[in-house]
Amino acid sequence: MADLLSANVTATVERWLAEGAKLYDYGMNDFADPRVGNWLFMSRPHETIALTLAYYFIVFAGKRVMQDRKPFDLKPLVVIYNAAMVALSAYMLHEFVMTAWNAGYDLVCQPVDYSNSENGLRMASVVWWYYFSKFIEFLDTFFMVLRKKNEQITFLHVYHHGSMFCLWWMGTKWVPGGQAFFGASINCFVHVIMYAYYMLSAMGISVWWKKYITVLQLVQFVIAWIHAIGSLYVDCNFPHWMHYGLMIYLFTLILLFLNFYIHSYGQKGKSNKSARGQGTKPASRKSAKTE
Repeated sequence: MADLLSANVTATVERWLAEGAKLYDYGMNDFADPRVGNWLFMSRPHETIALTLAYYFIVFAGKRVMQDRKPFDLKPLVVIYNAAMVALSAYMLHEFVMTAWNAGYDLVCQPVDYSNSENGLRMASVVWWYYFSKFIEFLDTFFMVLRKKNEQITFLHVYHHGSMFCLWWMGTKWVPGGQAFFGASINCFVHVIMYAYYMLSAMGISVWWKKYITVLQLVQFVIAWIHAIGSLYVDCNFPHWMHYGLMIYLFTLILLFLNFYIHSYGQKGKSNKSARGQGTKPASRKSAKTE
């Protein structure tokens, strides 16, 4: 009886593994865009997953290593990095907008162009660059760790950074274009403004519009969320499972960024007003980098 049960379990596991292997092969080959197969990190998800796990490990271990050490003075490096990210974000925004314009993209419903046409390859290329930029943005957190800006390393921050890198691997592998360009182009616009603020802040220049960056981030997520819902409503020829997944993911970001905004500017704003009413000096508010 025990041998029969063991044999049944073994057969079931082997069948599941075989089905899983077929599904993996389908996702990596038949369903994937063949144009991106030989591009960096695109042949399989292993590298992206490993780099994401390494990111989380470095953040966790780095905070412990830096616990009893003095923070590094990385001001010149941070200024250069943020300036480079402004330039990269502006370049990607230009490529998204101009390619969509030249190809006559429909803002409501745009299927992916899997052809080797100039516009098709150009869009796929900038989608890959957008994915790779999420890997570069891991440096945001590493700089925080080295500078001991631990109050900025929130759950929102590390969740957003790690998940975006993985999600856009899927976007680049399977749908490098079409509807995917919409949210990415808006995000590039936001990042131009955001990294410009971080560059100016690192240079010691006071910027009055700091809190509006979070508002801008919230607005972009809401717009992208509504866009995904609208695409389902018109039954757009774009993978529906990606629309549903995007809607769920964007909803988590909306909640997390809204909570951050209320915590940073709502409750503290009320506390500062109360303190001023009592004739006491309001506490200073530190900037939280949440991109």
